[in-house]
Amino acid sequence: MRASVLRNGSMVYRDDVPEPEPGPDQVLIEVDACGVCGGDLHFAQHSSTLVELAGQMSGAPSLTDGLDLGQDVFMGHEYTGEVVAAGPGTDAPAPGTIVTSMPALISDRGMEPRLYSNTLPGGYAEQMLLSAPLVLTVPNGLDPRLAALTEPMAVGLHAVNKADITPGTGAIVIGSGPAGLAVIAELAAAGVAPIVASDFSPARRQLAEAMGAHAVVDPATEEIFDVWRRTGSGVPVVFEAVGVPGMLDSILRQTPFSTRVIVVGGVMEPDQLRPYFGIAKEAEFRFVQAYTPDEFAETLRQIADGELNVAPWITAEVGLEDVGKAFEELGNPEKHCKILVRPNA
Repeated sequence: MRASVLRNGSMVYRDDVPEPEPGPDQVLIEVDACGVCGGDLHFAQHSSTLVELAGQMSGAPSLTDGLDLGQDVFMGHEYTGEVVAAGPGTDAPAPGTIVTSMPALISDRGMEPRLYSNTLPGGYAEQMLLSAPLVLTVPNGLDPRLAALTEPMAVGLHAVNKADITPGTGAIVIGSGPAGLAVIAELAAAGVAPIVASDFSPARRQLAEAMGAHAVVDPATEEIFDVWRRTGSGVPVVFEAVGVPGMLDSILRQTPFSTRVIVVGGVMEPDQLRPYFGIAKEAEFRFVQAYTPDEFAETLRQIADGELNVAPWITAEVGLEDVGKAFEELGNPEKHCKILVRPNA
């Protein structure tokens, strides 16, 4: 079987991967489309750091438990595919059904995240295994390419749900990469107004408007909180979707009194934060990651029912031979937002 794997920080094409065989409560799919996630790009560059930090952390499932970076790593968690077969005694959709699923496996240890593996192919492969209880049929004849964006969009829904935005409250979204765009789209779907978004990239600012932002800001020329004071009223909920050191301290320094800050961007490096700013303003931080099964299913419904238009995200499609090139090109925000890998197209 063909696949693209992470090896020594680069994506490498292989044509000798053993074909997976479904066991009990598993479904084998032929992958139709898999989005390249910014988290995969970050992992390719900083995998050793992430593994080290995961090893230091307790109280939450590890994303890298047992992972050996000296071996090839399978990735790809934004996927749709066609059912090929189900394991013995498994209740699953009929072969030929288009499905998607949360990137997780159910085992005797519960539901475990499945983002990186030395043994289980992901969406950057011709075929992959899913946990049957998590499989969702793609409804309404939805294009599988669009359904593949359920996973990143669900991140936005989860962040908005965690924000507990009350009617009449607006929002600021700092950063209009895929995570920020997902937040903007879900805020717009929830009727939040105004939504003020920022990004250094003109292309990303255009996408932010397409997703529902009422005002967009180039932080190189204007402070987003100045724009908020002209555009909105009251205290906004702030979504940080950049993920660079210093951003949280900057937000605390500028934000209005009693602001709730939802941290979506992932920073692995040590950061410096002056608690005085937060104390003086009685600010609140909420850190978010991923989504619940119900949020994943709701996001798929939103896309299938036309409540979320994710088509503008897709800027290119590649085969398995060109996944490495896609990783490189996604570094240019003026050229790409979301590249889909089409293993069998």
